[in-house]
Amino acid sequence: MTAITTPEVPTNPIAKLGWVLADSWTLTLRGLSHWARNPTQVLAGLAFPILMVLLFGGIFGSGMQVEGGGDYMDYLMPGMFVMSMAFGIGETMAGVTADASKGVTDRFRSMPMSAGSVVLGQSIVNMLYSSVVLVILMGCGVIAGWSWQDGFAPALGGFALLLLLRFALLWVGIYLGLVITSPEGASAVYTLLFPLGIVANTFASPEMMPGWLGTIAEWNPLSSTAHATRELFGNPGVGGTSWIAENAMLMSFVWPLLIFLVFFPLAVRKYRALSR
Repeated sequence: MTAITTPEVPTNPIAKLGWVLADSWTLTLRGLSHWARNPTQVLAGLAFPILMVLLFGGIFGSGMQVEGGGDYMDYLMPGMFVMSMAFGIGETMAGVTADASKGVTDRFRSMPMSAGSVVLGQSIVNMLYSSVVLVILMGCGVIAGWSWQDGFAPALGGFALLLLLRFALLWVGIYLGLVITSPEGASAVYTLLFPLGIVANTFASPEMMPGWLGTIAEWNPLSSTAHATRELFGNPGVGGTSWIAENAMLMSFVWPLLIFLVFFPLAVRKYRALSR
């Protein structure tokens, strides 16, 4: 009988980094294989933002006015891009919770794998998926009449800002998925994502809201990214006299950085503390 030995965790910093990256890539391939085996779930996730564009742009758009003038579809689409990135929190939670409920997470913890590689692999898969969703959503926006006005380079910057926000928020989803271990609890979080996405400048200008609600909307991290991407895309709705509105471009970097610095260590620490 051949004895099976468990590989030792490397102690050399360079070797340990390579070990983490190799494990992360293996878990990334695992996530991609799930896409190939379950395309229905992926297509359903892509259909939701498309339906949101049709609903808000086609039905409500005719009765909406943009502060300062401009086409509502041009105002709406950057907000829809931001909301799609925010709703990725629920998708990330669902994936993490499903692994926990099926015992996959416990299996990973029993193997000589870095805790960081598990959450990093999950984040890579989510970012690839989010990039596909964003490209498709932009294509739908172009078909519906939206366009960027200031050239390809600023538009690419807007795309990067949206993915930066998604990268920060996915760690919120990973952490919550490790804390809320039941699929039912993860589904309930979607209810809270709607206020997060709506009480912002995604669909309407905060200046058109009641004073207290407009202040909350302006300080919503999603608003800074929506404002900054509108500026980069050359879309209407850029402006405002408050400090947060005037510094939206700066805050579109600061908010994701703060979110990442809070939830990345929480996610890794929570994963390491499971079942202790």
